[in-house]
Amino acid sequence: MAQQGPDKKAAKEKADPGAIVAVIKRVLAENAREYVPQYIIALVLLLATGAATAGMAWIMQPLVDDIFYRQRYDLVPWISGAVAAAFIVRGFASYGQAVILAAIGNNLVARYQKRLFDHLLRLGLDFFNDTRSGRLAARINQNVLGIRDMLGMTLKSIAGDAVLLVALVGVMIAQDPTLSLIAFLIGPPLVFAVNYLMRRLRRVTRESVEINSHLVGAMQESVQGIAVVKAFTMEEQLARKLGLLIDDAERRANRIARISERVSPIAEVLAGIVIALVIAYAAYRSAGTGEPPGSVMAFITALLLAYDPARRLARVQVNLERALVNARMIYEIIDIEPHQRDVPGAGELAVSEGAVTFEKVTFSYQGSERVLDDVSFHAAAGRVTALVGASGAGKSTIIALIQRFFDLESGTILIDGQDISTVTKSSLRRAIAYVSQHPYLFEGNVRDNIRYGRPDATDAEIEEAARLANAEEFISRMPQGYDTMVGENGVTLSGGQRQRLSIARAIVRNAPILLLDEATSALDNESEKKVQEALSVVMKGRTTIVVAHRLSTVVNSDRIVVMDRGRVAEEGSHRELMARPEGLYARLHQMGQASTLELVGDGEREG
Repeated sequence: MAQQGPDKKAAKEKADPGAIVAVIKRVLAENAREYVPQYIIALVLLLATGAATAGMAWIMQPLVDDIFYRQRYDLVPWISGAVAAAFIVRGFASYGQAVILAAIGNNLVARYQKRLFDHLLRLGLDFFNDTRSGRLAARINQNVLGIRDMLGMTLKSIAGDAVLLVALVGVMIAQDPTLSLIAFLIGPPLVFAVNYLMRRLRRVTRESVEINSHLVGAMQESVQGIAVVKAFTMEEQLARKLGLLIDDAERRANRIARISERVSPIAEVLAGIVIALVIAYAAYRSAGTGEPPGSVMAFITALLLAYDPARRLARVQVNLERALVNARMIYEIIDIEPHQRDVPGAGELAVSEGAVTFEKVTFSYQGSERVLDDVSFHAAAGRVTALVGASGAGKSTIIALIQRFFDLESGTILIDGQDISTVTKSSLRRAIAYVSQHPYLFEGNVRDNIRYGRPDATDAEIEEAARLANAEEFISRMPQGYDTMVGENGVTLSGGQRQRLSIARAIVRNAPILLLDEATSALDNESEKKVQEALSVVMKGRTTIVVAHRLSTVVNSDRIVVMDRGRVAEEGSHRELMARPEGLYARLHQMGQASTLELVGDGEREG
């Protein structure tokens, strides 16, 4: 079964009443143990808040009956103190639970961000080939908050609003059961309205998340490609495209607001009618019986105080639906099964010499035609093997398969006689240093980017690698030398400088196998000559496989493998292949006018 990106998941949401409970149970099962002490403290504080609020309603009866009706002024200090104590308890308890729940929520966000990133790093390149990076980042940033909001709302609703509502209802029933029955008339129509809105909100929320991820992804890609945007005067075209996305996102956001906020007027209308009926009935009964107004005042106070938690509880399912959609979309990513798992009992790759052998390897990318067809060749240990051929011949795919970025359809790749599919990927890739035709630099300074090749490399080893890669000269001219920040993907450096740092990163790795995929394609002739001189030193004693189109790289190779339409067309040294005037290599050499093989890079997807 192929890996699928989140954009290929079905957008249709089923109206499953147990969906919220299922997701909450999963989140709790995965995280609850970490927060048991904090949740207990928060629960106690929430209960204290509810008790203090209910006490404020209860105290209205002695306040009205004893002080104002019976004029028992000796009770003023006690009742006033009780009111002050209730406010103090509620204030500190509210602050404490809010801080604790915020800390739990922030830690949850951090935990899921780390978990998502670790999971994404385990997914194969086919996932990233099918998923736009900007859109993926936007979805993660937007959706990971759904986990936090879901748990926060659940705890506040169950331990906070629900407990508070029960306490206030208890006060209401104790003061006047008949009036309480009238107040409960608000329940059934409110539940019906919330369930109706919930079903509509689920679908609209997912659509909104998708639109926003498209929007943020498009913005990110426009910024990253700003040089191309300006070079091709694409400003107006992209502005129109982004404008349409922004307008669509605005419409979806307004629609969500219209649907979710309908709970408020419905609740207000129902509450207003019920409270009006309660006051009218209480006034009528008080006028007829002459009872002291304290119990009625306590009841009305409890009713008014109960309105807010009741309203929040009415909205909680609507808000949970929005959080549920976000949480589901996070789990859609987490639940993607990584391909290229290590087989059970996979061992460590033991490299003694570093010989690489392809035996009848066949491969095609998902949904595309076959890229390699029955490919067999041997890259001798400690020697340089060059891969040449026309665009789309399969050269870069071979480099990707050696690193096991993809699994084979059939055939075997061996390193020192060991099938690479039976060893751990980490041990395989530790034995390989790789330089891509598209050098990539990460956020940080020059030293950090070279050290990614081997985290335990010393500063002296980093500087030696830079010298061998002919990078020391331009690094020394930088404002802070090796501590100079390189900008996003090395935007402050030229293409040749970025490539030389990438080569230095491969040098410092000190791996027995070196893969160079058009490694000098971004260099001018003078820089290429210097880097080739450095690489000739670095390649000694290492198995080196080179994808190249420049003659200076090819003629010095111990063996040249000529690829044609996914097959090995011919093999041999430069001299042997040139001795075959009708051969493909000789024809390509002639087309390059004895200076360059005009093979401008594979058209197939890269690893």
